[in-house]
Amino acid sequence: MGDEEVKTTSVVDDAWNLKPEPFKKGDMKHPLVEESSFASLFPKYREQYLKESWPLIEKKLDEFGIYAGLDLVEGSMCVKTTPKTWDPSMLCKARDLLRLLARSVPYEQALRVLDDETGCDIIKIGTMVRNKERFVKRRQRLIGPNGCTLKSIELLTGCYVLIQGNTVAALGPYKGLVDVRKIVEDTMRNIHPIYNIKALMVKKELAKDPKLKGESWDRFLPKFSGKTVKTIKPKKKKNKKPYTPFPPAQPESKVDVQLRTGEYFLKKEEVKQNWLRKKQEKQERIAKMRQEQRGEAFVAPDEPSTSNSRDSKKSNDVNIDDLKKKINMAKKKKKSV
Repeated sequence: MGDEEVKTTSVVDDAWNLKPEPFKKGDMKHPLVEESSFASLFPKYREQYLKESWPLIEKKLDEFGIYAGLDLVEGSMCVKTTPKTWDPSMLCKARDLLRLLARSVPYEQALRVLDDETGCDIIKIGTMVRNKERFVKRRQRLIGPNGCTLKSIELLTGCYVLIQGNTVAALGPYKGLVDVRKIVEDTMRNIHPIYNIKALMVKKELAKDPKLKGESWDRFLPKFSGKTVKTIKPKKKKNKKPYTPFPPAQPESKVDVQLRTGEYFLKKEEVKQNWLRKKQEKQERIAKMRQEQRGEAFVAPDEPSTSNSRDSKKSNDVNIDDLKKKINMAKKKKKSV
């Protein structure tokens, strides 16, 4: 062993508060043996934004010796290691950066994922609910009125949350990402996010009290009890038949019908002729009905009577008494003259 110091590992009480040592430029003594790369597709509407912000992304990744490429023809982004790469874990961080940019996360927020104490989580919520209307309502619960619910989740968890289509992109500290995933999954399971938000607020206040450090906090947290609401269906009322002590009559069989009509005693040829005759009569009846329906289109409609015909009828109807009175009045006038 020599003069080398023996490092001992012990149990960590609070892993969330444990800060890893930063990886510096001279820590990796040998270059990478092979080239590693990751690629990600992006939608058409993100093309203009990525085209404008790509020089800034290239400049940032170049500090870690990672190549970033943008292909507008195929609609894809890629990151690769180069001989100048001095931090191998930064390639995975660059991959997360591309995934966030493809899901409409702004460039300023997406760059935070390159920090050691910051991670990202993309939660797929599209397959959690089958009914589309129900899915839209539950997704709207995460946003809340005027985005209040989403803002409160961001303040309590310290994460940036973006709801886009069938995914929820979260960016922030690893402890906050666990809380965000729990809130999102519970909301898709029909548990309102207000319960988890209240629980986070209570935990935040309890963490300030050193006396409750080693005790269970379950008695202080709100408990959610799911309620199954039964849908009452209207009962169909059945009309009761009058009671009779006798059982209903059995339906006639095929042989009974043939015996009643006398068809049972006919020969096979006669039965076949009767069947063909009935079939032909049915066809003729249907053909006649169809012909009548086609002929209805050629029947002229009843024309309304015009005003001239009415005037002519009025003019032909002459009142004889009135005509006599007019003649007598005319004669009197002539005599008086």
